[in-house]
Amino acid sequence: MSDPIRTVLAHAPELMVVRFAFKAGDQGALHSHPHVQSTYVRSGRFRFTMDGREFEVGPGDAFTVPPGTEHGCLCLEEGELIDNFTPRRDDFL
Repeated sequence: MSDPIRTVLAHAPELMVVRFAFKAGDQGALHSHPHVQSTYVRSGRFRFTMDGREFEVGPGDAFTVPPGTEHGCLCLEEGELIDNFTPRRDDFL
């Protein structure tokens, strides 16, 4: 198990687009942040936890994470997530 590889694809003060590449077994630890997040599953399968509720997603699925919501994931099959954050996550720069 390792950490996903994060690549900032584009950013401005109001918006950030980030690619996360996961191998099977990688985890995105439970966390929260003040940003609105949208997640698009480019490939792979993931089990997400959001506010204690679990759900699985696969290629083409998308969802949003409200600000301050605890969330994280487990990669079930190698894949990529494309996340958008508003405003930009300066901690990723």
